[in-house]
Amino acid sequence: MTTSPFVLPPHYLVTPEPTSNALLSGSVSSTHSFYLAALEAALARGITLVQLRARTLDAQAYRRLATDVLRCCHRHGARLLLNAAPELALSLHADGVHLTSTRLMACTQRPLPADFLVSAACHDETQIRHATQLGVDLLTVSPVLPTKTHSNAIPLGWSRFSTLVALTSVPVYALGGMRIESLAEAQQAGARGIAAIRAFWGEDVIS
Repeated sequence: MTTSPFVLPPHYLVTPEPTSNALLSGSVSSTHSFYLAALEAALARGITLVQLRARTLDAQAYRRLATDVLRCCHRHGARLLLNAAPELALSLHADGVHLTSTRLMACTQRPLPADFLVSAACHDETQIRHATQLGVDLLTVSPVLPTKTHSNAIPLGWSRFSTLVALTSVPVYALGGMRIESLAEAQQAGARGIAAIRAFWGEDVIS
């Protein structure tokens, strides 16, 4: 395991899902513009680390949206991680990749070179230990609290979250039910910071 050379911020924005593939069609370009405007507003409020989560889009639509989001992030000095295949992050010159827990457990080695950020989604001890062995740069551990995004998931709670954080030296972000005021409690539990959709994007997210 290597120590990450990146200085990580306390806030990690996970974007909401775009409405559909129609988001990127010419007939609804205003919706595309609204999505980017919402991102611009979040970046203007000081967000410097973003994960593009758009799993409902097909490959072509995702590439188009990712290209625009990347341009927007870099204009504000923010780094963008793609919740997609590592090869796509390389081809689009993104700043890194976020591995779902399924992608994480399929990896036998770190999927990108050291000059790219690698984030991984973890929910239990096995995933955290595997991510640590791979040498990822940051983890999200979730769901800490009840969340609308995964309403059927059983929350970990802060005590369980703290126990999981203690298993790794990799910076951890608390995810699930986070609000701006959750940062202090998350850091007291050992987190580097918090990851969220609504807290950083706004309550009127695209859904």
